Amino acid sequence: MNDILPSESARWEWLEDKVRGLMARYAYRNVRTPIVEPTALFVRGLGEVTDIVEKEMYSFEDRLNGEQLTLRPEATAGVVRAVVEHSMLYEGGKRLYYMGPMFRHERPQRGRYRQFHQIGAEALGFPGPEVDAELILLADGLWRELGLKGVRLELNSLGEPHERKAHREALIAYLEQHADVLDEDARRRLHSNPLRILDTKNPAMQAIVDSAPRLIDFLGPQSIAHFDGVQWSVNPRLVRGMDYYNLTVFEFVTDQLGSQGTICGGGRYDYLIAQVGGKPAPAVGWALGVERVLELLKEQACEAPQVCADVYAVIPSPAEVPSAMKVIEQLRRAGVSVQMHAAPAGAEGMGSMKSQFKKADASGAIRAVIFGQDELSRGMVTVKALRDGEGAQSEHPLASIEQWASTLQSNG
Repeated sequence: MNDILPSESARWEWLEDKVRGLMARYAYRNVRTPIVEPTALFVRGLGEVTDIVEKEMYSFEDRLNGEQLTLRPEATAGVVRAVVEHSMLYEGGKRLYYMGPMFRHERPQRGRYRQFHQIGAEALGFPGPEVDAELILLADGLWRELGLKGVRLELNSLGEPHERKAHREALIAYLEQHADVLDEDARRRLHSNPLRILDTKNPAMQAIVDSAPRLIDFLGPQSIAHFDGVQWSVNPRLVRGMDYYNLTVFEFVTDQLGSQGTICGGGRYDYLIAQVGGKPAPAVGWALGVERVLELLKEQACEAPQVCADVYAVIPSPAEVPSAMKVIEQLRRAGVSVQMHAAPAGAEGMGSMKSQFKKADASGAIRAVIFGQDELSRGMVTVKALRDGEGAQSEHPLASIEQWASTLQSNG
């Protein structure tokens, strides 16, 4: 788990602002669910033999009442629980999105921490493939918004339960014929979750996996019709780590992050709402890893704009502080971002003008507002450009701040 310091958090805020704007254009509304949920919710929703439930969840017993609780390893189950608990589908389908931390006990590596962050979108109550396509377009639109290149979509269909059952039986029979090639993890999953064997990263098993029965060959006409409504580039070996998926599953992947190449994944989960106690209803969604997206932005030099104040307030001496603070508050209320100089530790007064201007320059501000004793006595303040190369200066009257405050903003 790691801290996100101000030098990095500005990039996070920039990404989150982009997401909020995009979600609003697609009419998705924000939902915020608890970080801690009953353990049974994730066991029931994700599947008992998934890696997340078996190995990765942070679960504990509440010492006050003995309840089994878990730090959320993903958000979809909690969102569905909230939708059911608050009868949100009573008046029709809902489009929702979320942002927040998740927790999995994994080996930390590039773009993956034990406390990590996801942004996700969920459309609940809509059965048609057009909503699958909308969600894929929503994610694709985010890559364009961020300026990311080389992110490709991989798509598959897991069909319906009876189709997966027929494929499962054929897959087990096939893998049993090649038991001598299977690694320990694959042998453990052979009868409990054989579909996950297709997602193996073991090079020694690739030839066997490549020749295994394909789930897409077991799909019936209705599943094929749904898939035809959304497909781009089909990856028949694509599976997802949660048991709740059916029909469409997809991932957005990149080759620039090594083994952590999946930056966004999702699919349709039409049976999860009923599994957590609600009236059966269709649903589809995706989640992206914030850390991985930010890593990819770094790789592609798509740096977020630096966050800095519009102006730096230079205050020559303590005598000017009361007047300066009054003006600074007026500027802030007018929409100007102001970083006020504060007396440094160990210095006399407010520090030298030279040191103040060094800090003003380092702050990234476009202009400095100087509260000199002479100017203030005349009801004026001096504005000095910090980035035009010439340090142009001008005076402005304090009696009419609202008339010139907008010229101090970075876009003014």
